[in-house]
Amino acid sequence: MHRVTVLDFAGFGESEEPAEPYGVPDYASDVISLLGIIGIKDAHFVGHSFGGRVCLELAAKFPHIVRSVALVDSAGLKPRRGLKYYVKVGTHKLLRRLGLKGLKGSSDYRTLSQVMRETFKKVVNYDQTPLLDSVRCPAAVFWGKDDGETPPYMARKLNDGIRGSYLFWLDGGHFSYVDDSAKFIAILRAFIG
Repeated sequence: MHRVTVLDFAGFGESEEPAEPYGVPDYASDVISLLGIIGIKDAHFVGHSFGGRVCLELAAKFPHIVRSVALVDSAGLKPRRGLKYYVKVGTHKLLRRLGLKGLKGSSDYRTLSQVMRETFKKVVNYDQTPLLDSVRCPAAVFWGKDDGETPPYMARKLNDGIRGSYLFWLDGGHFSYVDDSAKFIAILRAFIG
């Protein structure tokens, strides 16, 4: 039997936005503070997508509190970018230098406050690849075979970079823990147990 604590990060869900733009280390510090407040000295951490970024940060920089980590369709690695991406970014920067508005971001990005836009930029530009070798706790990498948000090559890169980690493929996409929930729960229970 395990106690489960689920949190909304600052600026997510029902939580207030941070006063200033946050980066992944700031979110990890918030988790450390929460653990102190609720009296947890060490724990197993499970993180999906952005939550996986925070789990990686905790496992690499605060190993004394991380008993194990489960990364589920995790973000945190620099994505492979094609020519189309670089043309779009270059066009945006050129327009900005010319004093024009530049290209619009995604509809999600456009609805964010200024603080959360800056937070978003800090988070997505933070490549955690150099941290992988510092993760020494037991680690499980769960990945949807059809994940289009964090493609499967990222799963292999995490698995190769975290010594002794286990890679589990799930049926589904970016929300593989929902798409293939029975398999995910069974493996996670065995891994933590």
